[in-house]
Amino acid sequence: MRKITSAYIAGLLLAIACTTELPDEQGIDTPAAFAALLEEHFEQHLALNPIDATEIGDYRYNDQYANSIGPEHRASEHELNSEFLARLADIERDDLGVNERLSYDMFKLRLETALAGERFPDHLAPMNQFRSASTSFVLLGSGSGDHPFDTVKHYDDFLARIDGFVVYTEQAIENMREGVRQGITQPRILMQKFLPQVESQLVDRAEASGFYAPITNMPESFSAADRARLTAAYKDAIENKLIPAYARIKNFMVDEYLSAARDSIGLLDLPDGEAWYAYKVRQITTTDLTPAEIHQIGLDEVARIHNEMRGVMQQVGFEGELSEFFEYVNSDARFFYSEPEQLIQAYRDMTAHIESLVPKLFEVFPKTPFEVRRVEPFREQSAAKGSYQSGLPDGSRPGIFYANAYNVGTRPKWDMQSLFLHEAIPGHHFQIALQQENESLPRFRRYGGFTAYIEGWGLYAESLGRELGVYTDPLDYFGALNAELWRSIRLVTDTGIHAKGWTRQQVLDYMFANSATSETRAVAEAERFMAIPGQALAYKIGMLKIREIRARAEAQLGDKFDVRAFHTQVLMDGAMPLSMLETKIQTWVDAQM
Repeated sequence: MRKITSAYIAGLLLAIACTTELPDEQGIDTPAAFAALLEEHFEQHLALNPIDATEIGDYRYNDQYANSIGPEHRASEHELNSEFLARLADIERDDLGVNERLSYDMFKLRLETALAGERFPDHLAPMNQFRSASTSFVLLGSGSGDHPFDTVKHYDDFLARIDGFVVYTEQAIENMREGVRQGITQPRILMQKFLPQVESQLVDRAEASGFYAPITNMPESFSAADRARLTAAYKDAIENKLIPAYARIKNFMVDEYLSAARDSIGLLDLPDGEAWYAYKVRQITTTDLTPAEIHQIGLDEVARIHNEMRGVMQQVGFEGELSEFFEYVNSDARFFYSEPEQLIQAYRDMTAHIESLVPKLFEVFPKTPFEVRRVEPFREQSAAKGSYQSGLPDGSRPGIFYANAYNVGTRPKWDMQSLFLHEAIPGHHFQIALQQENESLPRFRRYGGFTAYIEGWGLYAESLGRELGVYTDPLDYFGALNAELWRSIRLVTDTGIHAKGWTRQQVLDYMFANSATSETRAVAEAERFMAIPGQALAYKIGMLKIREIRARAEAQLGDKFDVRAFHTQVLMDGAMPLSMLETKIQTWVDAQM
């Protein structure tokens, strides 16, 4: 990956300004100036957000950890976005090509959305059981995350990065104290679940810490002197920096925060909460749908999917009510593995089978390698049942499907295929890897995206199971319906929590009454919605739009419609707002008519 420096950009712009053989009257090559602007912003963004750089394989800032919730960092982000929004206005959009105009519109929307979000103080409640730096830093430092541990410098970089993380934890405590003063706190139930995650890092000796794993797995190529030095340095950092930092978080939770945290669970109950949630809905769905409209879409979809499920009941000869069928598929031992490794191996076996089927519906395939891993024990109790971590286009890091085998007796076999299609192939792995491998896109598009498109594609990928030839067992198709049902329930419950004032028990009651879910999953999902408001809306809203776009293309093109070419068009330019995807595909359809 070429590193573009500020000096290089300045020289490029100077050359553009001085050259005489240019296409427009002002002597400015607008596409080149626009490309330079995007790269300059991306470079400055990486410098401000070193973890983002690490994630994309740019290791220049691997010795840093940003205090992203601190006042200085937030002011720098504001200045960066304000400056580039003003500079973007000087770019003549009409002088750009079709894909460049897409980049222009996406970049503008990103800047405007970020600036609009400054009104809402997320930084005053930075930690919860689902998304917290205290948890992600363990993954980063264990050798299982994005920070590499291949060279001595990588090891030294992480030692330095620890210092930045300690500063962040102090800032988090200060911010949460301010949040208490302003009446902006996390729900107490979430922080009660967060506390054991913190306590898991309070080990008696460094060797028992997840942060010690890189020492245990140190490359044999390191010299004896480096091995001894790094071992001593990591032991010291774990015992005298990391464990004390986690202890301070724990003590703050126990002594101050838990008693001050709120009993309510929705954004509606916070200052400016109604507007706060409405902002998140717009940001995440990239639509103008209101929470009330989304709530009704969810109710309608739940009813529709229930009817399809009743068809599966008839197919397998089950007599009784839908609720009784839910109980049956959730309780019969035949539908569950007894050992965690059986579940993980089943996903690994699934990989080759589904890879052999996808050419039926796709004509482009990612080069980035892929593998299945088990969710680590320190986070499995509160982690989702499956997730995807993107790889790197150069193949140095694979795309990873993390499968959760915690309490394996509650994780049914019948929903495994749909989960794999979503998180792995042809879901997130196809979409994200192909996007990152497309070097014609500016880097903010190769390594960014919009949640409704990303998660919408994942759920759309689940819906391709029958076309692919995957859901051959009726119960596997029931699993796909249940997964889609779950995303519809999310529309109801997320808006119920944050726009209608539902209680945690109301959410759980709705889930149990309308789905084949276990108590373990229902509780984890309900508390996820509390922790990250609005994110759960992305799946179904995005999937419905992609399905709508496909149906329109099929109707307009008739026999000319090629599903493989359609999927290429959807994927080739990366994640974008849903309205922009709709316009892009319609332009493609029109060109064939």
